[in-house]
Amino acid sequence: MSYSIRPATFDDIPALDGLIARSARELSAGDYAPEQVEGALRGAFGVDTQLVRDATYFVVESGGALVACGGWSYRRTLFGSDAGSRRDASVLDPASDAAKIRAFFVDPPHARKGIGTLLLEHCEAAARERGFCRMELMGTLPGAKFYAARGYTPMGRVTHELAPGLTIDFVPMTRRIAF
Repeated sequence: MSYSIRPATFDDIPALDGLIARSARELSAGDYAPEQVEGALRGAFGVDTQLVRDATYFVVESGGALVACGGWSYRRTLFGSDAGSRRDASVLDPASDAAKIRAFFVDPPHARKGIGTLLLEHCEAAARERGFCRMELMGTLPGAKFYAARGYTPMGRVTHELAPGLTIDFVPMTRRIAF
């Protein structure tokens, strides 16, 4: 199967919303309860249109269908969709800050076929071109396993409140990237 990467567009957002929901519901099932996934889909998981505007959010296509998405950012916001409450669009300094890996999701029928790795390498290369030598991310529990296998170091766990009485655990992670 052949895969191609291109920048996401605003026209992609409806398809991305569906892909993200399918990915979160199916691929997170062993790590999160259904109510946590549904809560996360209302703000912690989803498209951040700032990344689309910055042309740092990408889609992976196969046969004309979107099969994965993800990106990187040179802005402070670490995770979350437009509906998230922790937004900071200020620009990072590559000399002292880490670029952010953001919102990776793979359509379940295409999981574990190397698409995530292809996309991650694409994002790291783009961040490197902008002068960044460190990356950081807020991984989901299933995502943390993927990132750890690609050299990211976990920095403990954090609990994020999705709604009163509803929380979800994430894993902050970091990695140096070589020039």
